[in-house]
Amino acid sequence: MKYMLIFRANDEAMAGMMNVDFNEMLSTVGAYNDEMIRAGVLLAAEGLDDPAEGVVVDFSSEPPVITDGPYGETKELFGGFYILNVASKQEAVEWAKRSPMTGAGFKTEIRRVTTIDEFPQDNEWVQKERKWRESTGQL
Repeated sequence: MKYMLIFRANDEAMAGMMNVDFNEMLSTVGAYNDEMIRAGVLLAAEGLDDPAEGVVVDFSSEPPVITDGPYGETKELFGGFYILNVASKQEAVEWAKRSPMTGAGFKTEIRRVTTIDEFPQDNEWVQKERKWRESTGQL
């Protein structure tokens, strides 16, 4: 089963990360990544750019409102993610507990990634996506 570990932090935690030596952070996160690679569970891992570089498309009105970052009044920001291939939710939890991104203001949300097999296979859009996934080696 695939699970996504979503790393979130509040403003204070994000500001604290800016005080950590970049090479030290790379070493710490790199060791965590290496552990998951050696265990054969890591499928993808990405961090996200500074929220000030982001854009929000708000569909609360018509037409949608486009706002450049930084985001207004957020309690937590989504900073990056891992996608793991593990046997169970509990195994995903165990990997999340080993994360080096810890401390006050940091959270990791764990969500199962659904598969195309869970959707109605007689739907034309599911069939088109399955064909695309097969042609790109994703299935």
